Amino acid sequence: MQLLDRMQRRDWIRLSQSENVGPATFRQLIGRYGSAAAALKELPELSVKGGLSRPLRIFSVADAEAVMERADELGSSFVTAGETGYPPLLHHISGAPALLCVKGNLALAELQAIAIVGARNASAGGRKFARQLSAELSEEGFLVVSGLARGIDTAAHEAAPRGRTAAVIAGGIDNIYPPENAELQKLISENGLLITEMLPGVVPRAEHFPRRNRIISGMSRAIIVVEAALRSGSLITARLAGEQGRDVFAVPGSPLDPRAEGTNKLIKEGATLLTGSAEVIESLRTKYTATPKSLSEPELPIDEPAEASPSDRKLVLSLLSPTPIDVDDVIRESGLPAAIVLGILLEFELAGKAARSAQQKVSLI
Repeated sequence: MQLLDRMQRRDWIRLSQSENVGPATFRQLIGRYGSAAAALKELPELSVKGGLSRPLRIFSVADAEAVMERADELGSSFVTAGETGYPPLLHHISGAPALLCVKGNLALAELQAIAIVGARNASAGGRKFARQLSAELSEEGFLVVSGLARGIDTAAHEAAPRGRTAAVIAGGIDNIYPPENAELQKLISENGLLITEMLPGVVPRAEHFPRRNRIISGMSRAIIVVEAALRSGSLITARLAGEQGRDVFAVPGSPLDPRAEGTNKLIKEGATLLTGSAEVIESLRTKYTATPKSLSEPELPIDEPAEASPSDRKLVLSLLSPTPIDVDDVIRESGLPAAIVLGILLEFELAGKAARSAQQKVSLI
């Protein structure tokens, strides 16, 4: 299924890559103006109203065309919610990516997915159990999702039959990381599914990995943590999964092994103790409900823009601080119509004055 033509897709790339436009801001702009093309025309004025004293950097047509051509050369494509290759569950999380760059067997995105994550310095036993889980879940028809990292991630990907697994990476679709997984990444891009929200050519940085983790959990019905230290990316994925309403399973381990401290902590905090794949399968088949229909550009409602006064902006700004606060609380405390407050917050975000989190909290930058 294709919902966007080439020009619309180019405009979506331009809007999503423009300065201060994150996933939540992107969706609000589309909802307010009806299309990426219309939103792009409004960006300069909105950012000025928000207090930006210089021109907002807008991703150019030429740069977007070059990105699309590079994706074509790599055999990848940009997809949005409702199109083949965009996992249906992912669209329903807060801060879902506007576009994904994907490569491989795009039909795999339609399968029910289960994520298997864990320590990079995994034990031999941990790797063995991750392989067992991956093989058994794959045989039952689930798509095994992980992050292509060393250790548990690698073991989970390798055990999926014929590379039929999904790897969510933190860099561009053409970036090989870690280097020793070059052959595995190639295999997955040919037979499985390679997913990223980054543009081709992007080298992963530290801040990209938590963003990658929200995709791993967001596209999955359940997350299995095999081994994890107390401070690890796997625990970030587990936390995000809980916030997204996903089931979290954790494999218990010895109190003497630092790699089990994180999983044991998850179990204490309410994660389901896991000793085999049958427990996950039974849980999901009991709780499974159909995924709601995804939305795309032509179907998003258009909100009539509400004009704010200078005093309205001053009031809303006075209610914000570096401490995140629920957007609903800002609306309630301001006494202004919701449309006015949301419009002002949008202006502040585009001006780089405020930031909105995935939990719909807003704070001053």
